[in-house]
Amino acid sequence: MSIQSTIEAAASTLPPSLARIAAVVRENPSIVIDMTINELAQECSTSVASVVRFCRAIGLSGYAPLRMALATELGKEAAQFSPRGAFGSEISDEDSLREAVSKLAALELLAIEETVAQLDFEVLDAAISDIDGAERILLYGIGASQFVAEDLAHKLLRVGRNAHVLTDPHEAIAATVLNAGPTVAIGFSHSGTTSETVRFLRTAGGNGASTIAVTSAKGSPLAHAADHALFTEVRESTFRAGAMVSRIAQLTLVDCLFVGVAKRRFAETVDALQRTREATRALRD
Repeated sequence: MSIQSTIEAAASTLPPSLARIAAVVRENPSIVIDMTINELAQECSTSVASVVRFCRAIGLSGYAPLRMALATELGKEAAQFSPRGAFGSEISDEDSLREAVSKLAALELLAIEETVAQLDFEVLDAAISDIDGAERILLYGIGASQFVAEDLAHKLLRVGRNAHVLTDPHEAIAATVLNAGPTVAIGFSHSGTTSETVRFLRTAGGNGASTIAVTSAKGSPLAHAADHALFTEVRESTFRAGAMVSRIAQLTLVDCLFVGVAKRRFAETVDALQRTREATRALRD
């Protein structure tokens, strides 16, 4: 897992003084290479001690290992993807459309590669087992995460699974308390701190459902609320309000879950996909 993705994942869980450092480094990773620890502390309006604590919070012993890790990473990525450093630089106002698209594509490719590379297959297999054995699958997310929930629900419905996307927080909580047989609740939140989604998983778990979280933040409330937590590795672009790169990484995990569930009943899945495709053929012609 790259150091930049580690910083991205940790950013939402850091205290304010460390979060300021994370924001500055995320915006321009090369600043760490160009500045001393004292200069970075001044740039971030914080102390040298806070910079050291930031390094330790992301798993490094100090500033020197951070500089070395970023120098190695940025050099490798610049050589591989772009002389301008598609991964190490943000989309800027000076970029041409071609350059902006190139940077975005590089970020999305990296999100898929790193998400799969760090995937805990034991956790994935356990989550697939719970989905496969469930009589009811409840999916919930806010904003862009709702679109990801809908994608998984669509895939599961096409192969005969009882999947429901809940779009209202009251509806979501109400659904979790109903006694409707073995239930799996899946919550989607990039930050892992979306209060409605956290409450949805906690309530579902409290009422006997198996719970699965799809998030980028390992220490987040959503991850702690889940029986099985699946993590994305993402460096979101400047336009992160659009949740572009994080959505791609979440969709990668959705496809992993679906393929795993489909393989458990391979012949049945293939038959269901063929029959539903044939049934909708007239609508496409």
